[in-house]
Amino acid sequence: QEHAVTAAGTHSQLEEPFFVLATQNPIEMEGTYPLPEAQLDRFFFKLRVTFPGVDDLMEIIDRTTVRDVPTAKTVASGPAILAMQELAREVPIASHVKAYVARFIHATHPEMDGAAAKVKRFIRYGASPRAAQALVLGAKVRAIGLGRYNVSFEDIHAAALPALRHRLILNFEGEAEGIDTDSIVESLLEEVPELVDEHGRPVART
Repeated sequence: QEHAVTAAGTHSQLEEPFFVLATQNPIEMEGTYPLPEAQLDRFFFKLRVTFPGVDDLMEIIDRTTVRDVPTAKTVASGPAILAMQELAREVPIASHVKAYVARFIHATHPEMDGAAAKVKRFIRYGASPRAAQALVLGAKVRAIGLGRYNVSFEDIHAAALPALRHRLILNFEGEAEGIDTDSIVESLLEEVPELVDEHGRPVART
């Protein structure tokens, strides 16, 4: 948000576009520090990178054990990326889809009436307003990437895990039982109705 970084006492403004990546290694934690919840919330998505398959491993070997190492090529300029970001923001989202996002985020909070059973049992803090922003923006990018100029429920579903998994904070019971926040999000995807009537009752999609 500050569009700046401070390292070794030197403060530098960052030119746009820029992004920050942080890696988490579940095996080796020595020398690393867990990020506090407030900083985790600033990361747009959390992506889980699985161990590479056989074909991917062969590609890694080919790219890193030969004399002529492949070089990265420029595929888009900074201004082009900024233009794409603006285009994604222009994608419309219908009011009923927006309402679904709001109810979905509310359902991650254990103190809310619409909270799922797993949320009430295992979650200490639910998702923030930043989570709703990331969910909608991620869905807009997916929609335009698939050639559509509107956000669907499926776009919201696809963005839910990367947008929310790092924003749900487990309580003591959740930590003790080794609950994965992905399972909480998946439960909400099944339980939170996409459409409701004026009384908040689920309505089937036609």
